[in-house]
Amino acid sequence: MDKQELKQRAHDLDVTVWVGKSGVDSVVDELDDQLANRDLVKVKFLRAARAGSSTDEKAADLADRVNAELIDTRGHTAVLHR
Repeated sequence: MDKQELKQRAHDLDVTVWVGKSGVDSVVDELDDQLANRDLVKVKFLRAARAGSSTDEKAADLADRVNAELIDTRGHTAVLHR
């Protein structure tokens, strides 16, 4: 599947992982588990998690940690695929 198809599939997905003040470290295991069960996961970066850096930077870091591909970021939400 190409990125455009994945973006279309992700459109109707609900956010299932929220990154808060504890940061990216606290959600790595949960996100890894979710990606094992389904191929697309939406992640929301709350204000406290973004402190000083962009959503794109945080999402790229998170994707690297779980060996996933960053499909899209919109506002403060990212879509990851494995």
